[in-house]
Amino acid sequence: MESLGVVVIGRNEGERLRRCLSSIPRDMVAAVYVDSGSRDGSVALARAMGWDVIELAPSLPFTAARGRNSGFGYLVQRDPGIEFVQFVDGDCELVDGWLDRARFELQKQPDVAIVAGRLRERDREASVFKRLCDMEWNVPSGEVESCGGIFMTRAKAFSQVGGFEPSIVAGEEPELCLRLRRAGWRVLRVIEPMATHDADMHRFSEWWKRSVRYGRALARGVDLHGTAPEHHCVRPLLSAFLWGQFLPIAAVTCAITSLWFPSMLKALVLVPLAYGVLGARIYLYRRRLNDPPRHAALYAVFCILSKVPAAVGIASNWWQRWRTPCLGLSGSLAVHGEPGIRS
Repeated sequence: MESLGVVVIGRNEGERLRRCLSSIPRDMVAAVYVDSGSRDGSVALARAMGWDVIELAPSLPFTAARGRNSGFGYLVQRDPGIEFVQFVDGDCELVDGWLDRARFELQKQPDVAIVAGRLRERDREASVFKRLCDMEWNVPSGEVESCGGIFMTRAKAFSQVGGFEPSIVAGEEPELCLRLRRAGWRVLRVIEPMATHDADMHRFSEWWKRSVRYGRALARGVDLHGTAPEHHCVRPLLSAFLWGQFLPIAAVTCAITSLWFPSMLKALVLVPLAYGVLGARIYLYRRRLNDPPRHAALYAVFCILSKVPAAVGIASNWWQRWRTPCLGLSGSLAVHGEPGIRS
């Protein structure tokens, strides 16, 4: 696999990083670990396991996009003959055989820029939130609009579009896939298992923060490409705003107004009815994906609940945008790496 490289990114992953690095066949690929300011010994661990390491400078914000770009640039500078690069997060473990499977698909279909497979959650019964993560990643295979952060890419295509936009804190993968599709490339998801992921999510507060982060990603996506023909992220943003902000405010307004105008209670009844219809639609969608009834109902409930923190994230992004209006594309994606400490 001399034409294949692997980039692992991480920050304070601990034992998860050890499992991640151990799952990658170092004798068969060129590989690098990119660290974003870890304080738990991750850098020393990677070096002890024989990995090349890049430590990102703290002068710029740490983002997954920046880390992946830096690792990609390091590999192609070291070996210009690399054709394909697999990106892996430090909390994931690659499945045996995945690198061969993904590489074969890219060789077979020269117009495909990205191949992703089935991602499963490690110990998915350990908490409700880990189960939700596993269900979230159970999506149809075939040609898709976007994928998550674990995938194999054609180096030529990745370089052509300038890699990831490093200023995006979350949701950088759909934005990259959008630019790839504009350039004529395709994104493919296959049914084969790709990796296991360990979200280590056991508390409601952790799930809430993750959902807020999703809302910020939606708002950032609309900032960048919302007015383009694809209307990138517009639909999910409007959905989060409607269900997570507008309707709750409308319900409270109707309840207060009904103290003086009792007829407003009729309008108030429509709000839970609307949420019920939405929940039923989500439930039926998950059942079509062969989820058990209990799991489908769980997913529907939390999908509706997630609209609220997502709306909080959207509002947070808009507030930040109002304070610092220069939020366009950076114009320099640092695909060819950046200064760092390498071994």
